[in-house]
Amino acid sequence: MVTRSKNKAGRIVLEIVMVLLSLLFLYPLFLAINNSLKSFGEVMTDVIALPKQLVFENYSYVWSFINYPKLFLNNFIITGLGLVGIILVSSIAAYKLARTKTRWSAVLYILCIMPMLIPFQSIMLTVLQVAKNLNLSESTWGLGLLYWGFGAPLAVFIYHGFVKGIPKEIDESATIDGASGFKLFFLVIFPLLKSVTTTIIIIDVMWIWNDFLLPLLMVNGSPDTKTLTLAAYTFVGQYTSDWQYAMTAMVMAVLPSIVVFIFLQKYIVKGVVAGAVKG
Repeated sequence: MVTRSKNKAGRIVLEIVMVLLSLLFLYPLFLAINNSLKSFGEVMTDVIALPKQLVFENYSYVWSFINYPKLFLNNFIITGLGLVGIILVSSIAAYKLARTKTRWSAVLYILCIMPMLIPFQSIMLTVLQVAKNLNLSESTWGLGLLYWGFGAPLAVFIYHGFVKGIPKEIDESATIDGASGFKLFFLVIFPLLKSVTTTIIIIDVMWIWNDFLLPLLMVNGSPDTKTLTLAAYTFVGQYTSDWQYAMTAMVMAVLPSIVVFIFLQKYIVKGVVAGAVKG
């Protein structure tokens, strides 16, 4: 009984700590939403206080000022193109590396995941110059292609651990039935990667949709190619800043990715744990 009561007390303490940590992480989002419903004067007077009067006009103004539907479409194209490329390239590469047992396969695998250790800031100028030479700058499609290279290392790492847990007998049975090459992968192996693929989708949607630095370098030159996060930055100036509009734009920018996370969050732990255990 004593041990059971101690375990129950420990769980209660752990739950309290987790709730407090959750509130700590949600507090910046609360501040953004709170200040997006204030007037400029209220924001400058007290950032933390609740609004005395809700100013919903901020959302209608920002919607029209930044041309929200157009920028939403830009984000959708960039995120969708980036996701498709990352998933296809990474899953095929991870499957091939996991199934090929040569002295070079391990070396190639290390080379594929090593870019995760390289800070983006150390190569961003080089990336920008290469993108300009390939006519990928100032283009939403070009930006989406760049995310293939930046997102593939982590995806290969996750996929590789999961594929190693899939019995090779499945490949052999499919080969006997006449499936080989891409047919074997897409009809037999890829459906088995559903949980880990969902995990990668969630991670990359949260990253690509809300990314700021790479779009700032690549597509900030034209209003037609900007993203939602860049639009929020337009309200922040050198001498004056409309913080109520900046907070409103930021809330409108991150809201779609939060919705995706809420609906798919149950797959995150399942996919990551499955890949780690099977690896």
